[in-house]
Amino acid sequence: MHGPRSASTSGPAWTTPDGCLGRAVTVMGLGLFGGGVAAARFFAERGARVTVTDLKTADALAPSVAALEGLPVTLHLGGHEPADFAAADLLVVSPAVPKDSPYLAMARKAGVEITSEMNLFVEACAAPIAGVTGSAGKSTTTALLGAMLARCRSTRVGGNIGKSLLEDLDAIRPDEVVVLEMSSFQLEDLAALRTSPHVAVVTNISPNHLDRHGTMANYIDAKKNILRFQGPDDVAVLNADDPQVRSWAGEAPGRVLFTSLHEAVEEGVFADGGEAVFRLGGREERVGLADRLRLRGRHNVANALAAATAARLLGAGTDQIAEAAAAFEPLPHRLQPVGAVDDVRFIDDSKATTPEAAVVAMEALAEPIVLIAGGYDKGSDPAPMVEAMRRRVRGVVLMGATAERLARAVGRGGPAVERADDMPSAVRLAAAMARPGDVVLLSPGHASWDMFENYEQRGEVFRRAVDDLTEKGSP
Repeated sequence: MHGPRSASTSGPAWTTPDGCLGRAVTVMGLGLFGGGVAAARFFAERGARVTVTDLKTADALAPSVAALEGLPVTLHLGGHEPADFAAADLLVVSPAVPKDSPYLAMARKAGVEITSEMNLFVEACAAPIAGVTGSAGKSTTTALLGAMLARCRSTRVGGNIGKSLLEDLDAIRPDEVVVLEMSSFQLEDLAALRTSPHVAVVTNISPNHLDRHGTMANYIDAKKNILRFQGPDDVAVLNADDPQVRSWAGEAPGRVLFTSLHEAVEEGVFADGGEAVFRLGGREERVGLADRLRLRGRHNVANALAAATAARLLGAGTDQIAEAAAAFEPLPHRLQPVGAVDDVRFIDDSKATTPEAAVVAMEALAEPIVLIAGGYDKGSDPAPMVEAMRRRVRGVVLMGATAERLARAVGRGGPAVERADDMPSAVRLAAAMARPGDVVLLSPGHASWDMFENYEQRGEVFRRAVDDLTEKGSP
């Protein structure tokens, strides 16, 4: 699983019981997703002198601050102090921190070792790792793979899906399997270790996070780290229906398996009607899969094929795979039904933070749609989303930083357009535009950071607005 490591990276000694006793560890970026909290707890419980620093205030980070209560951790919130970087022995950096941060430059100049929560875990994990990435669908694929594997062996699921496994490190056995969702930010950091997961699953690639990566080439390069450092005994599971992902096969050092909705593949898993056809190691197996899924949309069949391929490789039987798929519920904020009023259903797809993801959501629904869209601009081209809006939706309610840009793009001859200053107003306007049998779909196609802490908070505010509408009746 592991290739040669760079001499500049922190070694596994940091994750041993005595490796950090009395050492100064700075965690940069507490955040609200758990990685900062996990790193702080991990080192504090091993006797390190831990300082946590974040540009956000304690009030903005209240849930994470509460999670550290009672631990010997120094909090420097609402700003950074240079001494926390120059005088540290180890700096654990959130993947969200820009690489050109002057504070990272201070640490480098002082010779401080720099790592991340994910790198610490991957380097020291005793169990084989299955990593999942992609521009869309990686959370669902990760959770599905974990559910499939849990029916045959001890399995842990974490990473970018919102659960750090760093605190579980000492308890993980070699006979278990770990499934990690891996973002482009995390994979960018992983290059320092020169290691890739034993099984690498890639769902698709489309423009995302260009505000951070700068170019599509840089974004793709970061994603490729999921397979770049594999060995001959490792496996890459690639979506053959995505030309970009398919092209990676020539760069994979190990075995390559393909998945496809549209064509039979020689090695891998493909859809044939409602069945999944497994062609692995010269054997062919068939099992009903697509017709058992509770998830909407062909994109989720593709996600299930990717998860099924990796699960079969790691020991799950085809019946176990099909049973897990049949029992699997939509993840929060991913085409998740949240209520109905007067025969109008409301669906939360707040996780759709790119135009391409919003297109997938619109195509997944057969019903007429009133769309709630807009938000922070990550540098993506909205043209595919605008075209789908003009073709698929009855009306659209726009909000956030990109509202005016989207309204101009939809233009005359497109669906009716309303604008809203906040989510409750957007829900009320959308409900008023909808007719019985319609779906009100929150699928913003943009990030949430202009109005919300994250896509999860955006989805929760949407759900509460729907609940309020349900209690009051139709607008």
